[in-house]
Formats: sequence, structure tokens, C-alpha cells
Amino acid sequence: MNILINDTPYELPGGATLADAIAALAPVPPYAAAVNRSFVPRSAYAAHALQPGDLVEVIRPVTGG
Repeated sequence: MNILINDTPYELPGGATLADAIAALAPVPPYAAAVNRSFVPRSAYAAHALQPGDLVEVIRPVTGG
């Protein structure tokens, strides 16, 4: 299935989860993830099934003053 991760196309196998998408990106913690602009808690990554065309965003926190 084709999805976008941070606006970059990725091909994942059918039945892929958010955990699979994050593994394909291999981000350095800490990060948060959203699917179609909805936040997904880290505890739900493995259970959150993706659909073709989903937009996955992996976001690093920004700190500053």
C-alpha cells in the first residue's frame, strides 16, 4: 500500500501498522506521531492499522524560549 510519511511516499505491505511506518522512517526519539492529522498515543502504534493513502506525520518536539 502507498502512504505518505512526512510528505514522502512510502510503499508498505498490506496490513501495515503505524509501528511499521515508524520503523521504515527510523526516527530518533523523542517523537510523536499522527495519522491523518490525528495524534496516536505511542501505546497504540502497533495496533493502529494503516489504510492506503494515509498521511503519517512523525514530529519531533521543539523547545526554546
